[in-house]
Amino acid sequence: MELRRVVVTGLGALTPIGNTVEEYWNSLINGVSGAAPITYFDTTNFKTKFACEVKNFNVEDFIDRKEARKMDRYAQYALVSTEEAVKDANFDFDTLDKDRVGVIWGSGIGGLETFQEEVMNFAAGNGTPKFNPFFIPKMIADIAGGHISIKYGFRGPNFTTVSACASSTNALIDAFNYIRLGHADVMVTGGSEAAVTIAGMGGFNAMHALSTRNDDPKTASRPMDKDREGFVLGEGAGALVIEEYEHAKARGAKIYCEIGGGGMSADAHHITAPHPEGLGARNVMLNCLRDAGLKPEDVDGVNMHGTSTPLGDIAESKAIIEVFGDHAYTLNLNSTKSMTGHLLGAAGAIETIASILSIKHGIVPPTINHFTDDENIDPKLNFTFNKAQKRDMKVVMSNTFGFGGHNACVLVKKLDM
Repeated sequence: MELRRVVVTGLGALTPIGNTVEEYWNSLINGVSGAAPITYFDTTNFKTKFACEVKNFNVEDFIDRKEARKMDRYAQYALVSTEEAVKDANFDFDTLDKDRVGVIWGSGIGGLETFQEEVMNFAAGNGTPKFNPFFIPKMIADIAGGHISIKYGFRGPNFTTVSACASSTNALIDAFNYIRLGHADVMVTGGSEAAVTIAGMGGFNAMHALSTRNDDPKTASRPMDKDREGFVLGEGAGALVIEEYEHAKARGAKIYCEIGGGGMSADAHHITAPHPEGLGARNVMLNCLRDAGLKPEDVDGVNMHGTSTPLGDIAESKAIIEVFGDHAYTLNLNSTKSMTGHLLGAAGAIETIASILSIKHGIVPPTINHFTDDENIDPKLNFTFNKAQKRDMKVVMSNTFGFGGHNACVLVKKLDM
């Protein structure tokens, strides 16, 4: 069976450093940090008092107030980013076959804030079970994709992927496969997360996963830096409209790039720590290259998972050297999490968008907040530290790794590759 080609025709972003794709990209290439003191709740008793929140966002600018109250923030973010992506794709809805348009969304946690509020209200009410009737449909991780399909009438394949921080990359790979296997012509895919909550911050602090650099939050996310000490929690959403190539061409769509392939693997090692030698990270990149039918030397850059954790950055750097060999030293590597923080299940979507835009504009966003080399990370690797670099990017890979050892990697390339 000949696989169909898949291209990207629409992008949408709602991030801690920009509420549209254009704002997000401008912040990325200018090295803007989205970290700031938390505004959602009192952090007096929390070890970490900052995060990368979405800023200047009023949901009622996009969604009717009554409807918005029925949605957790993670679902609101999904709808808003999808609206931008669908508008960008510029469909003629009178001729679009909605039976052939699906939605595969990713979220690592779903409606955490809703769950937290309902349980806290229950406890404050002396055990009286007066739950909001929208509690369950606001909380469940699959509801964002449901809202998207309902809003636009998309009746194709529809489900949600949950693989922690790899969730939206897994969603994109699934959507890609559904199109190239002929099950759909168009898919809306991506991911959203809204875990900057009491439960989210408290839980990650208990694991010692978060940076506690409260005196200097803007430099707290410092991937590959010797003094990194944890990730910075972020929130938001990224949406992509992907489409079968001939379908896109026939309607005269603007095409950003082609999706070349996707890879998946498992560390099979530990519930939270990466394999120390980067075994799963190595395998997922090799699987992605194999799926794309490309050689390591065809790749120009890798948007790393690069969370700013002591173990993770080392393991991923080792894996890159093992996969790419001497070519690793010619790659532009970067971690946009240095600016956005870690959006958990939405990370893969917004980082794939960054990779696509680096191809479109010929610019690699930087890894900011680098001050001191880590002797455990090869200093000859080009991590695009502190300043964006111009480069003709033809092929870019984007890595995402999740708790539980879930690894996903997607490769995007110029259409004429």
